[in-house]
Amino acid sequence: MPFPALSRTRACLLVAGIAATTAVAGAALPAAATTSSPAPAHSSFSVRSFPAVGAETGPDDITRLGDSIYVTFQNGVGPMGEGAPSGATASTIQQYSLAGVAGRSWSVTGKVDGLTADPEHHRLLLTANEDGNSSFLTLDPTRSTAPTRYAYQGLTHGGGTDAISVSHGSIIVSASNPTVPNGPAAYRVALQGTNAVLSPVLFDNSVGTSANTATAGKPVQLALTDPDSNTIVPRSSARFGGSFMLDSQGDQQLLFLNPSVRAGAGHGIQVLSVAQPLDDTAFATASRRTLWATDPTHNAVDEITGPFTPGEAVSTITPDSGPTSLARLGLTDGSLTPIPGLGSVTPKGLLFTSAAHGEDQGDQDDQ
Repeated sequence: MPFPALSRTRACLLVAGIAATTAVAGAALPAAATTSSPAPAHSSFSVRSFPAVGAETGPDDITRLGDSIYVTFQNGVGPMGEGAPSGATASTIQQYSLAGVAGRSWSVTGKVDGLTADPEHHRLLLTANEDGNSSFLTLDPTRSTAPTRYAYQGLTHGGGTDAISVSHGSIIVSASNPTVPNGPAAYRVALQGTNAVLSPVLFDNSVGTSANTATAGKPVQLALTDPDSNTIVPRSSARFGGSFMLDSQGDQQLLFLNPSVRAGAGHGIQVLSVAQPLDDTAFATASRRTLWATDPTHNAVDEITGPFTPGEAVSTITPDSGPTSLARLGLTDGSLTPIPGLGSVTPKGLLFTSAAHGEDQGDQDDQ
């Protein structure tokens, strides 16, 4: 089966400082079958770009489980599960090998916004519909069974759910699109029978302290309107190591707190203000310095290699107008520095992982 070619537009965008490859879709994971061209001498990064499979569109969240990468393609489905203009009512979870070769896929009703690995139980965790009509799902990629769907109990902020993090067996989801004043900004999830039972982790009006150098230690009264992405900061990070990080995108604030502490028990929330709205943030570690990024503009998944350093944080900037971009995030002052050579990548979801097979299991904790 011949390899599908990148579109002419994508190929032209990748000429300046970026290497491109293509991959073939199949029902199983064959041996690596990609080609790449070296980046120009002035570029210190290279990018391999793997196209969507078939009619899949809108790649978003990305995670690794075992030796596979998994990506959610939202296929134009609306934020409350509304049908797309194409008639699609389901998202697609697409598997890739570490060489970027497409494998199995699963159809999931609704717009899948949250996707992460739960390596302890060798499963994927998903949330559907970020604005409302939301539900929680689990998927065992080793079985042919459909994802298991759970109904929420205790969802009190009025909206839906988005990104997912796992820390030492504890599952935390973002409380997106709040419509109730001062409701939870994130929930802890307990799966009980057919229900996903929620308990608040923090609230939209919690009080924190500033983590920016210029205002460090000053109290910050939160008034969150847009809880969105989240992650667990690797313990090796020079700052915020081991913290749960919640991005309130429209408020341009990153919140860092102990993931094991219950709401109202003295979180010690630290608030890092940033100059532009952010989507995903990923942290490089000593072993995880290959950056994978979903790119909905080009309907592709990119593998980026280059001089990422341990402890470095990389974010997706989502301006009010114009394309998204990659930037280094300053963990002391919230600064955002564009990364030379990666201007053609228009990212959304981000994942730092190792390039080696079997070296890491998921993307949450760096022990």
